[in-house]
Amino acid sequence: MGAAEHRRTLVSLAYPVYFELLAGVAAGIINMVWVARLGGSAVAAVAVATNLENLLLGVILVAGSGTTVLVARARGAGDSAAMRSAVRGGWVLWAGVTPLVAIGGYLGREPLAHLVLGGGSGDSLPLTTGYFAIALPGIGVFFATNVVDGILKGTGDTRTPMKLAILANGLILGLDPLFILGFDLGVRGAAIATVLGRTAALICGLAALHRNGVLRQAAQAAPNRAGSLSADAGRTAATGLPMSADFVARMAGALALVAIVARIGVSEVAAYGIATKAMYVATMAFYAVRQAAAIRTAHLLGAGRDERRDIGRQALLLAGSLGFTALLILLAAGPTIMRAFGSEGEVVGAGALYLRCLGPYLVLLACFIALGGVFEGSGGSAALARITVCGVALQLALAFSLSGSGLPGICLAMALAMALQCAAIAKLYGRTGHPTVTHCDNSRLKTAVAKPDSPSPDNRLA
Repeated sequence: MGAAEHRRTLVSLAYPVYFELLAGVAAGIINMVWVARLGGSAVAAVAVATNLENLLLGVILVAGSGTTVLVARARGAGDSAAMRSAVRGGWVLWAGVTPLVAIGGYLGREPLAHLVLGGGSGDSLPLTTGYFAIALPGIGVFFATNVVDGILKGTGDTRTPMKLAILANGLILGLDPLFILGFDLGVRGAAIATVLGRTAALICGLAALHRNGVLRQAAQAAPNRAGSLSADAGRTAATGLPMSADFVARMAGALALVAIVARIGVSEVAAYGIATKAMYVATMAFYAVRQAAAIRTAHLLGAGRDERRDIGRQALLLAGSLGFTALLILLAAGPTIMRAFGSEGEVVGAGALYLRCLGPYLVLLACFIALGGVFEGSGGSAALARITVCGVALQLALAFSLSGSGLPGICLAMALAMALQCAAIAKLYGRTGHPTVTHCDNSRLKTAVAKPDSPSPDNRLA
């Protein structure tokens, strides 16, 4: 299969994922824009609640990401029973995780608010508690949407999740002023608007699942085969857990880095926070390429084709180009970007310096994230998660040591740690087999998928 075809497929899968991810970030921004009219305490409440939701996303990624890979693999193999099993596994995990988070979070909403506010007990505490009283019971909708997205992506449909994310945010944009200001519900109104917008999108997503041709064909081909629900959930969890760990490690590292930057100064902390949000525009593109590479790899391995090396090269080329483009933009427009995100004074200068020093790190990050999709799609995400955890720990240690050099020292620490992560993943990637042309049975295919550093046989694309 030609490099051009791999590249076209990756682009067609990735660009809807990119806009979906950006839409997800926009939900928190929309809420903060409207509650800003209520004062700083309201903004703080929504900001910390959004950060907590980002961490909770790592919990349900076990189901969403695992389902995507298993559905894509079953689609490639033409195995309707395996596809049904993968879909069931995702929903079983959702049913097991959601009550724990929703009910536990609601019952512990006040201590949780204390925790995320850093023990503060000012005006933000009751506002955050009130937001959690709505948002945490409604987390089941957010989790269910993630599973729906995972199933659809596994079938090769990345456009519908994008449309659902845009629909949800469009509704939130319209409902926020109604509930926050019109009904005078304040921060609670922001939570209600978010849950309602996502609920409408979820209903449309469930309808899209029912209409999906790949899923309908699988249901008709294997209507009476039902395996163990626990086994289905176990397979999905085993596939998705390393991906979830990778995400949580990066989120935790970013939060921990704030405390190190705080040693430099207040302006630097503000600059770091704003610049990090600006960076999402670039990093979301890298993650979009990663998801596309994972879907493509899993699909072809399911069909008996080991095209990991070719897919990896095209993912690196695509993401590396995006990273280099981001580097040039940051060099040329650092101050403009900071002002566009509302910063001023010393924060603009500190943030512009940080963004300009960040370019090499972004290029390395783009390559690491994109190549990681090949490992996720082929069952090698456990090794990827170990590299990420070690890399984050090293980054924090280096950042602490180099923080005396200000934000440039932080950037250097990030780049050095990421360079070592890239070296580690490149070594693993070098062990992947070259494509061969042979026929194989299912047991050999499962062995090849489970061991990403061993050659997998090549058959035809279903």
